[in-house]
Amino acid sequence: MKQVFKLMLSLFLFCSTSYAQDAVKPSTTGFDTVRPAVSHGLVDTIEYNSKTVGTKRKATIYTPPGFSKSKKYPVLYLLHGIGGDEKEWLNGGKPQVILDNLYAEGKIEPMIVVMPNGRAMKDDRATGNIMASDKVQAFATFEKDLLNDLIPFIEKKYPVIADKDHRAVAGLSMGGGQSLNFGLGNLDVFSWVGGFSSAPNTKLPQELLPDVEAAKNKLKLLWISCGASDGLITFSKRTHDYFEKNNVPHIYFIEPGVHDFKVWKNSLYMFSQLIFKPVDPSTFSKYPVAGAPASTNIRNGAYPQIMTDSRVKFSIKAPDAKRVQVDLGKKYDLVKDNNGVWSVTTDSIGEGFHYYSLLVDGIAVADPASESFYGMSRMASGIEIPFPGGAYYAMRNVPHGDIRIKKYYSKITNSWRQCYVYTPPAYDSNITAKYPVLYLLHGGGEDERGWAQQGKTDAILDNLIAAKKAIPMIIVMMDGNFGSGGIAGFGEQSLRTFENELKQAVIPFIEASFRTEKTAGNRALAGLSMGGLQTLYAGIKNTDMFSYLGVFSSGWWANQPALSDPQYDFMKQHSTSINGNLKSLWVSQGGKEDIAYNNCKIMLAKFDEMGIKYTYSEYPGGHTWPVWRNNLYNFAQLLFK
Repeated sequence: MKQVFKLMLSLFLFCSTSYAQDAVKPSTTGFDTVRPAVSHGLVDTIEYNSKTVGTKRKATIYTPPGFSKSKKYPVLYLLHGIGGDEKEWLNGGKPQVILDNLYAEGKIEPMIVVMPNGRAMKDDRATGNIMASDKVQAFATFEKDLLNDLIPFIEKKYPVIADKDHRAVAGLSMGGGQSLNFGLGNLDVFSWVGGFSSAPNTKLPQELLPDVEAAKNKLKLLWISCGASDGLITFSKRTHDYFEKNNVPHIYFIEPGVHDFKVWKNSLYMFSQLIFKPVDPSTFSKYPVAGAPASTNIRNGAYPQIMTDSRVKFSIKAPDAKRVQVDLGKKYDLVKDNNGVWSVTTDSIGEGFHYYSLLVDGIAVADPASESFYGMSRMASGIEIPFPGGAYYAMRNVPHGDIRIKKYYSKITNSWRQCYVYTPPAYDSNITAKYPVLYLLHGGGEDERGWAQQGKTDAILDNLIAAKKAIPMIIVMMDGNFGSGGIAGFGEQSLRTFENELKQAVIPFIEASFRTEKTAGNRALAGLSMGGLQTLYAGIKNTDMFSYLGVFSSGWWANQPALSDPQYDFMKQHSTSINGNLKSLWVSQGGKEDIAYNNCKIMLAKFDEMGIKYTYSEYPGGHTWPVWRNNLYNFAQLLFK
């Protein structure tokens, strides 16, 4: 008897092991092409009575090759997007072709696939305004229709195995959000859940899965996929991040692509091979996560690509180069393949905008696949790393202001110069309104383009003004470069030239060219790094002209007393008028990694000794544009109120 038991156990283990899945490979050419020689399933339209909606509703149903009423089948409920209906998968995705071919290759279990209309309302056609509130609500209402009307109908009319382990739900876009919402919200109904490019209707992760342990125990498979360049990828990623943090087994598959059927067909191809079979969670980590081309790439530039964990992949063809590196704060050596293509994947890179250079045989050059920006005292490549908190400078559907390039003749430098000027929404239509002005200064190695391009000034202010968090204002971004008068242009001579340019050229030009309020209470001056020193120099000396000063990542040098001591002497002698005139002296830093951190702290200690009033703020990130964007976001909310 023992020998029989051992033999049976060995056979069971062998069968289980041989039947367990390896990672499914993405589709190859021809996976969605009709093959006349293989057996085909049938596609039909069914009609069921919906008590939820109060009418009869339609769904498309696929039965597999060799379908027999004497056999019982598992069921996949496959959901469409916001602009589709029960025919969308059939028209755009060819699910019957994909599944027929997979059956012929012996890669999937025989299953019934139900493609319902996920818009649970009496007029459920995708007509008119598909984003209307009642139509969007109907996608949520479909949960009740699915559970109480459609599933019971299918299980009464068709030979199905009516338990959770033989039910799957998956969908694309809006249907992907529904699948995650309904599947994870009904763990006693579905064991297999797939979200393909899930849309904003996807619930927050903690709402999706409040009981993490229940999910671990009841789910057979959770699948999350998306195109790397899909604008909706953040919803898939936030879901993945939460599940990963809470150790919920799931597959996270990101492939090159956008929000279209190329991605969704491949997701169905892969997901259908995994369901209704034994699952091996050890394979989940083997699914690739492709990077998305950076938003700062030139049009159609494939690289650099940003991975979901904010690592960056570079790939450059330079067959004759001997050595190629990327300098992105840290230098990375690229590896050359047999085709002369050099590649590397960096460490995780912090949020927001960063300059970078290619080093080709030791020569620093701009990446031809990236947009170039004036920084580092030359044209350099730049890369934008998205992050969840970046919504405050994202392009939104709000009224937008303009950035204008204005040229003026400077009697201080005896030359033509230019400035960038942000005018708020409605500036041109509201012709009687006058506006306060913020004069906003760039850092060393940059120019008047810095705040307009790298700094996202217009997007930040548009969003703040729309949210009524900032007063509509004009922002002037001038060129602060004035020769080499001292270390990195910060010497007394260049600072004095800057002050004269600001007072005698820029402000008069702006106030003659734009509708501005011309009092100190309606002027602000702020700058980053070198621009912060210019603000300290010209702003502190002219508090009768400016009521708000912003000093970002800056401070008088502790080791340059010849420059700093006269500034402190002036402040000590005029502390009463400085405190009385200024409504805000706002000083900020990028944390201890900011190269200006120590100088700033020493300067603030001097302020304390002199009784100079100020507000201090920190935002981690060092001496970088992500910090300065955040500084502008916060400082602008204080102005002119």
